[in-house]
Amino acid sequence: MRGNTITDVFFDLDHTLWDFDKNSALAFERILGHSHPSVELNAFIEAYIPINQSCWKLFQYNKISHDELRYNRLKYSFDALNYSISDQEIDRISEQYIEILPENNHLFDGTFEILDYLKSKYKLHIITNGFAEVQYKKMHNAQLTAYFTTITNSEMAGVKKPNPVIFEYALNLAKAKKETSIMIGDSLDADVQGALDIGLDAIYFNETISENSAHFKQITHLLELKQYL
Repeated sequence: MRGNTITDVFFDLDHTLWDFDKNSALAFERILGHSHPSVELNAFIEAYIPINQSCWKLFQYNKISHDELRYNRLKYSFDALNYSISDQEIDRISEQYIEILPENNHLFDGTFEILDYLKSKYKLHIITNGFAEVQYKKMHNAQLTAYFTTITNSEMAGVKKPNPVIFEYALNLAKAKKETSIMIGDSLDADVQGALDIGLDAIYFNETISENSAHFKQITHLLELKQYL
């Protein structure tokens, strides 16, 4: 590990610092509780989480559009529960969800402690595939913005992780060199392998301890970054 030569640390946002699943569940609790109280919340969320992940994977590789992502993840989740709902209502819920989601600001345990620790030693940056307006709101509401020198999103770069262009874009924006930078994220494909493929070191945030990744540098809690940085 080149810990003593690192100058710039790049983080993913969702599922890495910002607790997407917890904040998403709170958004759906509010929306469905008000408009569709007969939907069993836990069953919906259990269906939604893997469906959302698979839709994001397709979006990541440009196999579906932004609008299809937002529609499909809800449509397929309601279908999984055999719950009948109109396209118009799905569109309405989709808009509400994007509005309400950033109002919740739960972060992973240790987020502020590790950012305070790293901020004194490195320049910190964000690289996210999320939608620009929503990501800025998340970061502002969760009081994360001040920690980061630059924020790169896929709309700015014109491509999504793991495309090498977004990493190059982020490095250029940060005025950083890949040889003295490192990427930290929860996706082996988008964050870790995507970074490694362009010669950028990476650490896998394996918080759910769900994937066999023994040959990657990894942590299961954010404070474990102190072992590397």
